[in-house]
Amino acid sequence: MDAAQPLAPPVDAGWAAALAEVEPRLRAIAERLEADAVAGRAWLPAPERVLRALELPLEAVRVLVVGQDPYPTPGHPVGLSFAVDRRVRPLPRSLQNVYRELHDDLGIAPPAHGDLSAWAEQGVLLLNRVLTVPAGEAGGHGGRRGMGWEAVTEAAIRALVARRDAAGRAVPLVAILWGAQAQSLLPILEGAEGVDAIASAHPSPLSARRGFFGSRPFSRANAALAARGAAPIDWRIPEDPEAPARLDVGA
Repeated sequence: MDAAQPLAPPVDAGWAAALAEVEPRLRAIAERLEADAVAGRAWLPAPERVLRALELPLEAVRVLVVGQDPYPTPGHPVGLSFAVDRRVRPLPRSLQNVYRELHDDLGIAPPAHGDLSAWAEQGVLLLNRVLTVPAGEAGGHGGRRGMGWEAVTEAAIRALVARRDAAGRAVPLVAILWGAQAQSLLPILEGAEGVDAIASAHPSPLSARRGFFGSRPFSRANAALAARGAAPIDWRIPEDPEAPARLDVGA
C-alpha cells in the first residue's frame, strides 16, 4: 500500500504473499478507514498496529488463537487478540477470564499486566476475526455491513493450513477458537491435515460460564502439539519489574 493509506503492509514476506489475493480488499478497507478518520469517526487500534499480529512470520506459527474484534476502549487494543498494553489497569474482563482459565488449566499465576507478546514470541498467532473497531462500538466493523476483514483473516488462515515442510508434510497447527465468529473458521480447519481445532465459548463475561471456563485450551493445545511431534508452548507470562507506571483507561 502507498504512504497515503493508513495501514502498513505485513512485514513478513510469507504473509504478504498469502494476502496477495485479498490486496484489493485491504486497499478498500484502508480507504474506508481513512475516510472515517477524516470525518472524525475514531477507530481502533492505531493504524500501525492493525496488522501487528502478522509480524509473526507465517512459517513460525504453531498455535492460532482467534477472537472476535479488538477491544473498543481507547488505549486497550494493541493488534494482538486479547492483549493490551502492559500499563493498562484494570485489565479487560475477557483477558481476566483468560488468565483465570490459564490458572485453572495449568496452575499458572496470572500476571498483573496484559502483554501477551511472550506467547507471540513462541509462535502463537493472536489474531482477531475482524481487525478494527469503531471506538466505543464493539462489533462495529464486522458482519455483512462491516469492513470486510473476514475475507482477509480467512485468507491468512487458509495460508496457515496450506503450509508444508521441505518433505511435503503438513506443518502442525493448533487453532484455538473462542466465540462464534472464530468458530466460523471451523470448516477450513476441521479435517485439514496436520491441524487440531479447539473451540469453546468466548471468554467475555457474557459467555465465559457457557463453555469457556473448564475448556482447558492451553493444556489441550500442548497435548495436540506433542502428539504431532512438535514442542509445547510455555504459557507462562513473565512479570516485568521495570514496567512503566500503570495507564488507567477504564474497565
